[in-house]
Formats: sequence, structure tokens, C-alpha cells
Amino acid sequence: MSEDTTAVQDPATSQTTSESDAGSTSETINFTERYSEVLGKVNATLDQVDWNQVGRMGKVVGIFAAVIVAQILIKGILDTINLLPVVPGLLELLGVVVVGQWSWKNLTTSDKRSALVNRVQTLRKEYLG
Repeated sequence: MSEDTTAVQDPATSQTTSESDAGSTSETINFTERYSEVLGKVNATLDQVDWNQVGRMGKVVGIFAAVIVAQILIKGILDTINLLPVVPGLLELLGVVVVGQWSWKNLTTSDKRSALVNRVQTLRKEYLG
């Protein structure tokens, strides 16, 4: 028993195949033209950029990225500390003690209060102008 296969082509199928090949070729040409057009516009835009200013913008972006990473690390550390049962309460107590000492040192007499107000006004003039 030999199996001989004969290829039978349907004229409708062969016509559809040739039309789809023509359609894909036109799509490829259309894509190539659009791709070239977009690249030309991108290159023209990049030629207009003042690359001296980009260095400053890169530094600003780098500083923002460093600040974001630092905030994520600090949050992770504080969340880890918060999981320990006794430490958050001790840190709150430490904060209350520090604020109490600072208040005793700077707010107990009218002379100390006026000196504090003068320091704050001096700092405000120095930084805000």
C-alpha cells in the first residue's frame, strides 16, 4: 500500500493567498514609511535640544531618585522597628522626654522665650530674605 499524495489546489484558495501576500507587503511598506517618518521627527526634535541644560536636569532627577530610595529604606526600617513589641513605646517615651528637655531649656523664662523668638526671626531673615 503506497500512499501517493497529490496536491490539489483550489483556485479560490490560491487567489486569497496571493491577495493576503499583497496585503502584507503593502502593510510592510506602510509600516516602513511610518517608521522612517517617526524616526525623522524624533531626530529633528533631538537636534533642537540644548544638551547643556540636560546635565542639570539629570542632576535634579538623580537627587529625586536618591530621596525616593532613602524614603523607601527609612520606611522599611521604621516598619521593622514597629513590629518589635516594646520599641515603639520606648521611642514615644524618648520623644516626650526630648521635647520636655527642650521646652525646659528654651521656654521656662521670658528671657529664654524672647531669645528663642529672636533666633527664629534671624533664621527666617537669613533663609527667606
